[in-house]
Amino acid sequence: MSTTADPLAALGSLPGVADAVESVRKAVDRVYGHRVMRRRSNEITSEAALRGARASAALSGADWALEEVRRRTDFSGDGEPRTVGAALRLTAEAGQLLSIWRQSPLRVLARLHLVAAGGDRPEESVGRPRLAGESVAEPLVELELPSADEVSGRLDGLAALLIAGTSAPALVTAAVVHGELLALRPFRSCNGLVARAAERIVLIGSGLDPKSICPAEVGHAELGREAYLTALEGYVSGTPEGLAAWIAHCGRAVELGVRESTAVCEALQRGAA
Repeated sequence: MSTTADPLAALGSLPGVADAVESVRKAVDRVYGHRVMRRRSNEITSEAALRGARASAALSGADWALEEVRRRTDFSGDGEPRTVGAALRLTAEAGQLLSIWRQSPLRVLARLHLVAAGGDRPEESVGRPRLAGESVAEPLVELELPSADEVSGRLDGLAALLIAGTSAPALVTAAVVHGELLALRPFRSCNGLVARAAERIVLIGSGLDPKSICPAEVGHAELGREAYLTALEGYVSGTPEGLAAWIAHCGRAVELGVRESTAVCEALQRGAA
C-alpha cells in the first residue's frame, strides 16, 4: 500500500479502480431509485440481510438453500448450523455498530468475533486477536498465516487509517478492510464471517448503502470460492495489479448484491413476494 498521507485514497488511482467505483455507484443508485424502495424499503433491507447471511455462511462451508435458512430457528448445533447461525447474528449486529466503528474499529471487530464465535472457542480466546502459537480454524483460506506480532501491528495500522478518515471511495475502503482481515485471520475462528460483516459495516457507514440493501456477500458467493481466493491472493501480493483486481472483485460482488435486491423489488412490485 502507498505511503502517502491517505494511502486508501491513493488506491483509487490504480488502473481500473475508478471504473469499478463508478459502476458500483450507478448500480446502487438504480436500486435505491426503484419505486418499491419508496414504500417497502424495510422489507428489502430484511431480505437483503437474510440473503447476505446465507451467502456468507456458504463461503464458510455451510451452503444452505435460502428457504432452509428462512425456515430454521435452531442453529445451536455444531458444524454447519453453527456457521449459519453465526452469519445471521453478525448480519443483525452489523447495523448496531456504526457509531462505534468510526471511533474504535478494533472494538467492533472484537464484538463481531464474540457474536460470531458464540461459545465455539474457549472463553479467553473469543473477542481478541490470536496469540503466538495459537491455531486458526479457517479452512477456506490456505494462504500463509501472518505471525501474531504482524497481526497486531497491521490491525493497529488499519484502525489508525480508519479513525483518521479517508477520502477514498467506500468501495476501496470496504475492499481493503475485507481483504486485510482475510489476509491476517486475526482470530482463532470465524475470520471470513467477520471480514464480510466488516465490509458490510463500511458500505453502510460510508453512505454508499445506508439502508443495507446491497449484500456484497451474495455477490462473493455467486462469483465462487475460486474467484474469491484468486482475488484475495492478488490483494496479499501487494502489487498494484493485485490490489486493483481485489477491489474490482469486491465491486462486482456489490453489483451482484444490487442485482439480487433489484429482483426482490421486482417480485414485490408484481405481488409475488
